[in-house]
Amino acid sequence: MNKIYALIPARSGSKSIKDKNILKLGTKSLLEWSIDICKKSDLIDRVFVSTDSIKYKNISLKAGAEVPYLRPKKISGDKSIDYDFVRHFIDFFKTKKELPTLILHIRPTTPLRSVEIIERAIKAFDNKKFSSLRSVHEMSESAYKMMEINKKGFLDPIAKNKNVRDISNNPRQNFPKTYVPNGYIDILSTKFIMKNKLLHGEKIMPFITPFVQEVDNMSDFEYLKYMLKNGKKNV
Repeated sequence: MNKIYALIPARSGSKSIKDKNILKLGTKSLLEWSIDICKKSDLIDRVFVSTDSIKYKNISLKAGAEVPYLRPKKISGDKSIDYDFVRHFIDFFKTKKELPTLILHIRPTTPLRSVEIIERAIKAFDNKKFSSLRSVHEMSESAYKMMEINKKGFLDPIAKNKNVRDISNNPRQNFPKTYVPNGYIDILSTKFIMKNKLLHGEKIMPFITPFVQEVDNMSDFEYLKYMLKNGKKNV
């Protein structure tokens, strides 16, 4: 039987928005939204927050999460990668012989979730067939229609086909569907991470959700407030 821990990362040094993880959305901070939804699931054994901040730790404890340590500053900077704090979490529980089978990576910046969708992802994930699971939603425009600025300063289609003229102007129906990871839920295999020193690997199970709004800037946050005020919760 799988032992499942939710892991919510909440470092304090966001440069895009000061204290982004504890912005108040309605009556709760983004961090509290994520803690609360995890605590509603009977499939999640324990809920943890990985943070470098005493302030964030106290908010998390009050909301019912566990914060057994403060994350080291060296893996809490704006250039730190997800693997670092997840591996730090695994190593901590390895010493206590309390390793989970699965880790649910729950980002505070995608706060409006449904417990039913989270549990559907947990039940769907086969950690014998897949190395991890990532939630995604379909892009409104295929990534194959996107463009980049090349070294000469010209717009250049990302999808290149010498036999097709002005390929980026083709109807979207002519391109494959593409998907963007949205932070709703990632499911990680502790065994896979320890063996391969990778988070997701190459055999990633796609888990398609409805469109969800992530918070990268204040415009995103204002849109979330609008959604909440109008009774729209992404699901």
